[in-house]
Amino acid sequence: MRILVGAKRVVDANVKVRVKADNSNVDIEHSKMSLNPFDENAIEEASKLKEAGIATEIIAVSIGNAKCIDTLRTALARGCDRAILVETNEVIEPLFVAKIFKEIVLKEKPDLILLGKQAIDDDANQVGQMLAGMLDYPQSTFISSLEIIDGKIRTVREIDNGTETLEVTLPAVLTADLYLNEPRFIKLPQLMLAKKKIIETIQLTDLNIEQRPTTRLLKAVDGEIKKKCTFIDSVDELVDILKVNKVI
Repeated sequence: MRILVGAKRVVDANVKVRVKADNSNVDIEHSKMSLNPFDENAIEEASKLKEAGIATEIIAVSIGNAKCIDTLRTALARGCDRAILVETNEVIEPLFVAKIFKEIVLKEKPDLILLGKQAIDDDANQVGQMLAGMLDYPQSTFISSLEIIDGKIRTVREIDNGTETLEVTLPAVLTADLYLNEPRFIKLPQLMLAKKKIIETIQLTDLNIEQRPTTRLLKAVDGEIKKKCTFIDSVDELVDILKVNKVI
């Protein structure tokens, strides 16, 4: 089994992102960047499948500028065998990310596409679903458990009111939730070995994908809104407040 995984470069989860003074966007110019946490879970699961002798090769894919090479090195250190950078300086929307991944899938022909369920920068949660639709592959999203049974993949996925168990045939698209596993700590020898692994660079223009923005950022606002909190002593008091404010 060959597995293709995503490796998006995002602002580190522990960094507090600030909005620019003119509210035009968030300021990440000097922020620490890391591998998307949900992608870490996907890569960890792929590595576990390889260690179990089920997977034979893991290919990591990242889309962005040359700085994404560091992110791919992290993916390689986490167990990926080789990596592909689709190089571009443009901001790519989820629809076009899915189109790019489709082209890579058609080229590499992996048996399983294992992505993080979403990226922590835009929280779009769209690429896996759209990619499965474009490829006409079965899909299971938000998975918290994965096992191979008789050549099929059985997954447990998180849903609003609990969990759901699905069985899908290969090739398939899966998206990983944080509950899927605990990504391993990377040791120095793994980082050194990752520097020797192959990173292939493909220019976005070579994929013949028309990248045209369909959304426009109008304004970015800091999410910290301080609200006054008032404690009340009874339900009757709450009802009176709601009536005064014409809520009821």
